Amino acid sequence: MAEAEHVIGTPDVDDEAGAPAERPKGRRRVVALFAVALVAYLLDLGSKILVVARLEHHDPIVVIDGLLKFEAVRNPGAAFGIGEAFTVLFTVIAAAVIVVIVRLARKLYSLPWAIALGLLLGGALGNLTDRIFRAPGVFEGAVVDFIAPAHFAVFNLADSAIVCGGFLIVILSFKGLDPDGTVHKD
Repeated sequence: MAEAEHVIGTPDVDDEAGAPAERPKGRRRVVALFAVALVAYLLDLGSKILVVARLEHHDPIVVIDGLLKFEAVRNPGAAFGIGEAFTVLFTVIAAAVIVVIVRLARKLYSLPWAIALGLLLGGALGNLTDRIFRAPGVFEGAVVDFIAPAHFAVFNLADSAIVCGGFLIVILSFKGLDPDGTVHKD
């Protein structure tokens, strides 16, 4: 876990002297992180409950003819249905991501990073909930996907939150903004 924290620029100690790193001035953004995560999680959970109740075992709903439909699909694998035999591994990875994000929260002073990590956390929790509680069994559950664009994989709101959070992290990294609120120029 400490290695992951170091890679994204939030070391516990100053690299030169080995002394504790100076904390940035300002308010931590932990509340923002957890608020974004909660909203993302609840939107995902609510949409999946609705899809299972109203759309599963029914004809798809065409939103835009030839471009987008809502269709209930159970996905035991990862993106694009890859790795269906590794559902337990995906569960472990999602749990590890959640632990890393929660650990990073104590050093979080950047609002954009709080939003990005909140999206990742909410999405990971949404899909992890499916993997734990949905059939065929605990830690082997299939994720409920339902957004089906033409010529693309079927996905859900948790997947969207994860992709948006990841995209935001890439942008923040290129801009040199660290989770602790500092800016570096490489």
